[in-house]
Amino acid sequence: MLKQRALITLKNIYRVATPLAFMTMGTQAIAQSSVQLYGIVDTWVGVQRYPGKSAVWQEGSGGMSTSFWGFGGKEDLGGGNKAIFAIEGFFRADTGASGSFNGDPMFSRNAYVGLSTLAGTITLGRQSSLLYLQACQFNPFYASFTFSPTIVQMYAGLGTYPAYKTDQGIVGGTAWGNAVQYATPDLHGLTGRVMYAFGEGSTGNGSKQYSAQLSYQNGGFAAGGVYQYANFNSAAGDLNGLINGLHSQSVAQLAASYEWSVAKFYGEYTYTNNNVINKNFHVNMFEGGGTIALGTGKVLAAYAYSRDSGGLNQTRRTASLGYDYPLSKRTDLYAVYMVDRFSGLSTGETAGVGIRARF
Repeated sequence: MLKQRALITLKNIYRVATPLAFMTMGTQAIAQSSVQLYGIVDTWVGVQRYPGKSAVWQEGSGGMSTSFWGFGGKEDLGGGNKAIFAIEGFFRADTGASGSFNGDPMFSRNAYVGLSTLAGTITLGRQSSLLYLQACQFNPFYASFTFSPTIVQMYAGLGTYPAYKTDQGIVGGTAWGNAVQYATPDLHGLTGRVMYAFGEGSTGNGSKQYSAQLSYQNGGFAAGGVYQYANFNSAAGDLNGLINGLHSQSVAQLAASYEWSVAKFYGEYTYTNNNVINKNFHVNMFEGGGTIALGTGKVLAAYAYSRDSGGLNQTRRTASLGYDYPLSKRTDLYAVYMVDRFSGLSTGETAGVGIRARF
């Protein structure tokens, strides 16, 4: 009789304890790993006229930020180590099309996995280029392909784009595939990154891209320096399709910003050297700008000047002025006007208003 009562008691304890044990294990698993969905939806309406072309009224995607969605996560491995991943893709909110342009991969923004340790972070896969990230950080219009003088001059222009011939611009795009990156831990405001991308081609001169970046931040002051080398654009051996005889390109950029009271000031200098068979040429670009609080929102202004030497001998001047008004922490309204003067062509202009929502 005592044995039976003892067995019944043990069974009752097991019935109660087992769910508690599983609940505890589940809670620990949730605490040790996380996955998050996030992104930006940005659409604007206005008029756009490229240098030398007629004006077009339109609704566009990505006025201040290129629309994208993504999900990423991390898992605590113990001892200060974490497994991390991110999968992110651009899309065009005005039409619902995937990618930032036709032919863009589904996960063109980022698609990587890696390990974060006390000694630094290693990631493998498609990743935003270090030059692009720094160029965005040190200009008031950040990553805007529509209104940022810096981004427009650096990433929209090499070869024939979209209405005029130019040999100014950066190869390799804003993200590198087949890339390996190492980032140092934060050392009292000083951080460093290096990245190498495999061309995965047996022809050419190695088919590679590599970059190194160093940045420092202390209070309201920040500065960065980056170097990038590429001898392919999106596939091994394809530079010749942009400029006849183009062999490789190297880029160096120095940038700084300073935030003081209600204002923040930015500056960048970018030197681009193009290695063309029997004829090299370089491009100098200067950018300056700032933001200042006005009411609830802020005024943004930027100016960029580029001049190539030994190529087509072109000069480009681009200036933007805008106002960004926050409706909440995640949603803002904006209005921007940009003027774009390219040597030998009639002046280009872009003006629009838009809304941006983060999630």
